Amino acid sequence: MNYASSDSPNNKCSVCVLGQFCLPVGLNSIDVAKVDALVKERVHLQKGENLYRHGDPLSSVYSVRFGTLKTEYCLQDGRQQVIGFHLPGEILGLDGIGDGRYQSDAIALEESEVCIIRYEAFEDLARQIPVLQHQFHRILSRELTQDQRHLLSLGTMRAEERLATFLLNLSQRLAARGYINNEFDLRMSRVEIGSYLGIQIETVSRMLSRFAESGLIQIKQRHIKLIDMDGLYELSGAPNPDRQSKARP
Repeated sequence: MNYASSDSPNNKCSVCVLGQFCLPVGLNSIDVAKVDALVKERVHLQKGENLYRHGDPLSSVYSVRFGTLKTEYCLQDGRQQVIGFHLPGEILGLDGIGDGRYQSDAIALEESEVCIIRYEAFEDLARQIPVLQHQFHRILSRELTQDQRHLLSLGTMRAEERLATFLLNLSQRLAARGYINNEFDLRMSRVEIGSYLGIQIETVSRMLSRFAESGLIQIKQRHIKLIDMDGLYELSGAPNPDRQSKARP
């Protein structure tokens, strides 16, 4: 891992295009300066490098600046269970708050960079800026809700429903960050997707091929294009939010 200073004005939280995901809106100039001073370092990761490991003492939480990371847990039989994929603007390390130790391994899926937020300093600042504390609670709530929905999908959805939901979730998260919502590269392998969705790699490959044959997607290696968004939403059992927004008066 390579560490770098965040002292440059272009690296401040207040001018970061991902600030809307990490920071509350409406901070005054004094509070903005305090938040800018909070993030003093970034860490650059190559593909396959660990940001932290299960059992490491909690020292910081991290915001993804660019790249993609996964979090995974080692089961008693030695298998690795993927529990999350993290995109720019998302926070890692929250699972360490309860026990003071990280509960998973965080690993870069591609060249990535994260901002280091020292947890003790953040706690002190959050007590001074209630709106910052409220934003942190919102992030925690969002993470909990996402985990609950994922557990629900594992218990109630068929394999094709899980995969469709996974692709649509990626699409929504990328769109929120200004990327094209229907065409992207899968930074995770089919093995990792299968681990996260609780299905075998053969099933992942078979479902992707079936989606392509049905005209729902186009796929070439890891590059995927979502062709029939309505069909994918129908398969996932969820309404298409784009259709709903257009239907409102």
